[in-house]
Amino acid sequence: MKTIRDWVFSQLVSMSLVSSRPLSGSDSFFSEGLLEEESDDQGSGRTANLVALPLLPDASHTSDGNQENQHNPSQKQVSVEDSYGSPHMSDKKKLDPLAKIEGLQVTFLRLLRRLGQSQDNLLVAKVLYRIHIAALIRAGESDLKRVNLGTNRVKAVAMKQEADGLPELDFSFRILVLGKTGVGKSSTINSIFDQTKTMTDAFQPATDCIQEVVGTVNGIRISVIDTPGFLPYSSSNVRRNKKIMLSVKRYIKKSPPDIVLYFERLDFINMGYSDFPLFKLITQVFGTAIWFNTILVMTHASSALPEGPSGYPVNYESYVTQCTDLVQHHIHQAVSDSRLENPVLLAENHPHCKTNFMGEKVLPNGQVWKSQFLLLCICTKVLGDVNSLLKFQGSIELGPLSTTRLPPLPHLLSSFLRRHSMSVPNGLEDQIDESLLLDTGEEDEYDQLPPIRILKKSQFERLTDSQKTDYLDELDYREILYLKKQLKEEYQRRRENRLSKEENLVNHNDYDSQQVPPEAVTLPDMAVPPSFDSDCPVFRYRGVVTSDQWLVRPVLDPQGMDHDVGFDGINLETAVEINRNVFASVTGQMSKDKEDFSIQLESAAAYTDPSGPTYCVGLDVQSSGKDMIYTVHSNAKLRSLKHNIADCGLSLTTLGKKYYVGAKLEDTIAVGKRLKFVVNAGRMGCPGQVANGASFEATLRGSECPARNDNLSMTMSILSFNKEIVLGAGLKSEFRPSRSLRVSVNANLNSRKMGQVCIKTSSSEHLQIALVAAITIFKAMLRRKTAESSREALESG
Repeated sequence: MKTIRDWVFSQLVSMSLVSSRPLSGSDSFFSEGLLEEESDDQGSGRTANLVALPLLPDASHTSDGNQENQHNPSQKQVSVEDSYGSPHMSDKKKLDPLAKIEGLQVTFLRLLRRLGQSQDNLLVAKVLYRIHIAALIRAGESDLKRVNLGTNRVKAVAMKQEADGLPELDFSFRILVLGKTGVGKSSTINSIFDQTKTMTDAFQPATDCIQEVVGTVNGIRISVIDTPGFLPYSSSNVRRNKKIMLSVKRYIKKSPPDIVLYFERLDFINMGYSDFPLFKLITQVFGTAIWFNTILVMTHASSALPEGPSGYPVNYESYVTQCTDLVQHHIHQAVSDSRLENPVLLAENHPHCKTNFMGEKVLPNGQVWKSQFLLLCICTKVLGDVNSLLKFQGSIELGPLSTTRLPPLPHLLSSFLRRHSMSVPNGLEDQIDESLLLDTGEEDEYDQLPPIRILKKSQFERLTDSQKTDYLDELDYREILYLKKQLKEEYQRRRENRLSKEENLVNHNDYDSQQVPPEAVTLPDMAVPPSFDSDCPVFRYRGVVTSDQWLVRPVLDPQGMDHDVGFDGINLETAVEINRNVFASVTGQMSKDKEDFSIQLESAAAYTDPSGPTYCVGLDVQSSGKDMIYTVHSNAKLRSLKHNIADCGLSLTTLGKKYYVGAKLEDTIAVGKRLKFVVNAGRMGCPGQVANGASFEATLRGSECPARNDNLSMTMSILSFNKEIVLGAGLKSEFRPSRSLRVSVNANLNSRKMGQVCIKTSSSEHLQIALVAAITIFKAMLRRKTAESSREALESG
């Protein structure tokens, strides 16, 4: 069960801005990987000319900010963190992450007021909510009230400081620009600063080296790292693109960016667009962490819209959504994770772009893209600093989703307590049943019965109802006696074989050579599903029973990949006697389709000591996603009294790097022929967790047992895990209310008010089968009517 902390943390992963964090938190982003080592030998000197000195700002800006980025880049982040709080903050509060978070919220709200953004903005509300959730995760029990009450206080402080103008804001962020050549990276940089910071060219790449541009926009110091554009993907351009990426990686290693802008032209995206190889190369060089703080920038956002099927231009919003979803899909493929959602910024740098009364460029949807750019960058920077302060770096990783689910410890313990050891011939359970039949001292009643005449159908129909009942009761009585006689003869034959084997071993006779191996028998054909092909090769799928006691049969899967015959797996069963008193059994099933592979295997070997004990060891294998669950179990059964069996067992389960070790004790007592009690207790643990459990089961067999399996079982259990105790009770019964109907009932309930009831029936009477179908149809119609009524109520409300 998820804890509240696990739940709120899962909310942090739901959107891209939530998982946004400084790239300094990823080792893969800065580590000199194999790609860099390979390129160093190819031309480390050739990449040096890609790096240029940062461009100095114009005369209206001092060079202090640029020098700070050059000589002491690591101090920038510290100064920003210190500026979030009040200058009169005590040293104790400076060391308190929650106090820094409050100061960060104050700065964020002040920036929003300067940009003219409301706190009701959806993006702003999400950022504030996630900051609050992150603070709750890291807060202790004593700080929860402080975090919950701090929101209103932060808003009041922000309003007062912004009205007074003190303290002065010292907020800055660093941007890395990436994208293909000719998509408008340099033009967008000039539009952001409203002046020419970099050279542009409409006919050839204008940026041939890495350069840093520093300026101030709305009182925010912005540092932009402009990089050479990537060439469209081809086998000849991969080497050059990789060389550019490695140069950028070395440049930002000492002073990582807070935000990454990836540029793409909106009017160049169509159904043939595929930049997956380029995204994959970026991921390999920089690591998946680069996409956490990436904003997708779509330039030429005011270009003419394409025509739709009707001949008219398509809707602007739907066109933008379609294009951005296509780019995002290729990024998902590159990182092998579909949870990532990058914010999207639409930009237009054309001088004839529409403007509002303030001279700001406006997009066709009425949005001022420059204000949206600042808002997205501030939100990304703030959330990144929150993750850094609360030490969330490394907590969220991109990559293929693991389908492996760790089994809960109580579930493993319950399965271990319910596990029954391998049933071997002449085992202790068989000896108890044998003693119940052979030690009764009753005479064989079946041989003393007078002969009975079996009536034909026409003769049976002429009988009266009472005569029919008496006749059927007599047949049932004779059938039960005959089955008991067969079981007695089987047990006697086993006993004689056991004695003869012992005599043959003494006389050095080969008992096995005296037996004639049975001939191979072909099993009947399996029902094959309908096929769309011209032929259906049924003859290829047959199971053969041979003398080696191996049973191999195909597994029918109508929904499998093989639509011809539907066989996508095999089933294997065997039970052999390896040596005297040594038995082995293997049962397994394997299925394979184009993507998934699943296997379930249960194997066990047992040794029966003639003096009484039985020792068993087994291995179970089960697939869980792409991982395998291995369970090694062993147990020893001791028979101290005639109708008592003591059992002790051990279990070791491994899944990946997790190990579960369990132990149990069990005792079985048979009272008379029909009553049996089973008591067990066990314990299972893994590093840091322990579960304890016990159960009591009472089973009452039917009066016709063991000829028929009528029984009634009642179970009580108790489980203790994580200081929580769960009580459970269960009822299981199999009985035959009439000659043609058999019913199985299974019900359980625990102290958490969770349980289930399962009723299974099997009948050979057509009327009863029709009644079951009628009840099912009626229940489905009633459920459908209820759903329609609730839908109408919602529509009317």
